[in-house]
Amino acid sequence: MCLATPLLGDDKTPQDPETATTIKVLFVGNSFTFWNGGLDKHLKILSDSMTPSLGYQTESVVRGGASLEVMWNKTKAVEKIKNGKFDIVILQEDIPETSVKSFKEYSQKFVELVRKSGARPILFMAWDYERLNWISMEQIMAAHLEISKSLKVEVAPVGFAWSLSKKRQPALNMYDKDAEHPSVAGMYLSLIVIEATISGKDPRSRAPKNLPIKNLDTLNSDGRKFLRNVAKESNLQWKKLLSKQKR
Repeated sequence: MCLATPLLGDDKTPQDPETATTIKVLFVGNSFTFWNGGLDKHLKILSDSMTPSLGYQTESVVRGGASLEVMWNKTKAVEKIKNGKFDIVILQEDIPETSVKSFKEYSQKFVELVRKSGARPILFMAWDYERLNWISMEQIMAAHLEISKSLKVEVAPVGFAWSLSKKRQPALNMYDKDAEHPSVAGMYLSLIVIEATISGKDPRSRAPKNLPIKNLDTLNSDGRKFLRNVAKESNLQWKKLLSKQKR
């Protein structure tokens, strides 16, 4: 069920889980999306753990190491978007694996396709990492700011949130042992930022007593609370950056 409150372009947003019966969400991306069990599955678990339920129904089209260009040309993502009758499509790019040029080209292709299908596109900004360090987090952010402005598309500022977390609490590692994929903490922060972008709700409110995500119990309650606060701060700061871009 799409709600018709316009925010950017012709997209219908925010999706309010408290009033919508069911919100169908598709994730398109690579291992940053499916690592540690998959953000699509975690969003469903979070949804079902809240009282009342947030109503999310989730699916994914994923491929390891894939850029949006690869997802467009070599997977069933396009077909899935056309035929899936989704409310929201989360588009995750991994710029270090590709190029800024490719990101811009295929973000536009996907955003136009998602809008044509009647769904609301959201770009999932990922992060920088050492293995492919030709681009910095600041440059990844700049590319997302530019595409957000040109396409009038929303961005879930996950990589930005990671950078804030690293500054505030360096000991809480966002990366898994390979220094590239998300740790449990990185996964949880990604999840909370994305859900807050979808719903427009304060991420600090997404704190059910029991959240049965595998290995989440390795992150204590103080750590989770800290990350929810980081999610709120990063989303607010991102909106301020967008506002400056539009002047």
